[in-house]
Amino acid sequence: MRIDAHHHLWRYTPEEFGWIDDSMAALRRDFLPTDLKREMQSANIDATIAVQARQTLEETRFLLDCAKQTPAIQAVVGWAPIADPTFPTTLETLQHNPLLKGLRHVVQAEPDGFLDADSFNRGISALRPANLVYDILIFARQLPEAIRFVDRHPSQQFVLDHIAKPEIADNNFAAWATPFRELARRENVSCKLSGMVTEANWQTWTPTTLQPYIDTALEAFTPARLMAGSDWPVLTVASTYQRWWQTLDTFLAPLTPTDRAAIEAQTAARIYHLPTKEPA
Repeated sequence: MRIDAHHHLWRYTPEEFGWIDDSMAALRRDFLPTDLKREMQSANIDATIAVQARQTLEETRFLLDCAKQTPAIQAVVGWAPIADPTFPTTLETLQHNPLLKGLRHVVQAEPDGFLDADSFNRGISALRPANLVYDILIFARQLPEAIRFVDRHPSQQFVLDHIAKPEIADNNFAAWATPFRELARRENVSCKLSGMVTEANWQTWTPTTLQPYIDTALEAFTPARLMAGSDWPVLTVASTYQRWWQTLDTFLAPLTPTDRAAIEAQTAARIYHLPTKEPA
């Protein structure tokens, strides 16, 4: 079984997706479950986890509806107003949907210190009793802040998205690697092997470009806390869906069958509490 642990779906509007600039013009259209299923077939992917791209409750409901209608989408990482005083009430409503497995905030777009705020941390404290994961979306420069944040919640399950978006195109490996390894020392943090091609040079990246980052992630988190994801459709500015999974296959080929199975499916299934069987 192979699980894509990170992808998006959307109905495009310029107002809601202002981050899609002219360099990403190909993303200015709808990406829906029918499109996703074609891509999954091209790469032999059996199941997926849909992740929020808009910071609205409407987005969370949209993804949950998509998952309800698409058996291959086995989980949703949505958005909710975690720092808002109304969050406990909102959470009580959302947690009744069994397809909601986690929440995420676009911290990469927030000012420095966002993860230190008491209001946000109070909201995070409610996630563990609700059995929800929190996905950490940050840039590499925010890793020290993320470490402080995680240390405030030693019992909460976290997942680091896109290996913390290192500046691969600028070859800024050293600035990323040290705090990345430090975060990996926290056993309650897992990590997604995803989002790397869009941090590299979109036209010239090769597996060799990504190899040091993959090797570091394997060493720091081990396969038991790594999961594979695509970041589709965002990745299509730098790669096809099939090419990304073929690239990942190259990296995983030297691993034992047990370690490869962990990265391809078992870590995601365990962390997000997914069904153990392939969808019908």
